[in-house]
Amino acid sequence: MKKKKVAVIGATGVAGQQFLASLPRHPYFEVTALAASERSAGKLYKDAITDAHGAFRWYCQEPLDPAYAKLKVQDAAHLDASKVDLVFTAVESDAAKELEPRYAKTTPVVSTASAFRYEPDVPIFIPGVNMEHDKLIAIQKKKRGWKGFVTPVPNCTTMGLAMTLKPIHEAFGVLQVIMTSMQACSGAGRSPGVIGLDIIDNVIPYIPKEEEKVEMETQKILGSIVGNRVAPAPFPVSATCTRVAVLEGHTEAVYVSMKKHATVDQVKKVLRDHGKEFIKLKFPSCPPHLIDVTDDPFRPQPRLDRDREGGMLTSVGRVRADHALPNGMKYMLVSHNTKMGAAKGGMLVAEYLVHKGHI
Repeated sequence: MKKKKVAVIGATGVAGQQFLASLPRHPYFEVTALAASERSAGKLYKDAITDAHGAFRWYCQEPLDPAYAKLKVQDAAHLDASKVDLVFTAVESDAAKELEPRYAKTTPVVSTASAFRYEPDVPIFIPGVNMEHDKLIAIQKKKRGWKGFVTPVPNCTTMGLAMTLKPIHEAFGVLQVIMTSMQACSGAGRSPGVIGLDIIDNVIPYIPKEEEKVEMETQKILGSIVGNRVAPAPFPVSATCTRVAVLEGHTEAVYVSMKKHATVDQVKKVLRDHGKEFIKLKFPSCPPHLIDVTDDPFRPQPRLDRDREGGMLTSVGRVRADHALPNGMKYMLVSHNTKMGAAKGGMLVAEYLVHKGHI
């Protein structure tokens, strides 16, 4: 396969850096353009992420690829997307609303931003969960007159929740979901205060707009295509989202009421078996299994489980019956918020879209 030319937008930020950490030597994609805000434009990438005091602001564990360090950063507002085959965007929602339609006129866009997630003709993809929603791509292109399209990945908190609900909903039906998250600081980017004194010896009980995103996105992702839109899943989702003093990896406590009675062992089995057909496609970024279920009552833990399978695995534990809900089941999960929940999850979606001929 000839490699697809790729541009990474928002390349100097935390999410953009996660794309760059994962793309070197990728068998499908070759980074040929980097773009960021006007203040970084014209600089070599290594200079754009070095501050006035000489501090090198590369935030990934993986080293910066020397080839990317030497690329000149372009102004995102003036990038010619027609010169690449795919655009990865990792910018704030306000910037995405302006930039992504401009790029999509000529080129597919895979986004980590929320700007277009709630549009009726825009799919929110989770690898191995709702890839059949790619039917919306043709609808979106026709409706908007674009040669390309926009496909965002979900909010990072939605990722693990919807991933684990999918097999339960398919096997037993879901009546309602209650979830409480304990979210890593990296989910807030480099916001002043969030990873400083505010979070030390503390739990922040509110993340603006997060709960609404999780509730809406979960229903859309687990919904069905009806005509030219997604009919949301019919069950309500209630979320409480908090920020805790963990660097990376979101932990969630999930309570599910099911239509059919199921034993703990039956629920564990459908979770473990989830995604086998998707995994058989052997995409470069796909882990050997999408969900792991442990019987250890002290797992999963973000420090021990977030980086398993390169941060692409959803780790589940403490699966047990819940007696407060009809046919109730409850469990804990850990999902890597900046890998599967952002850049690497977006890359896996893009790999599937290449396989389907959309890119």
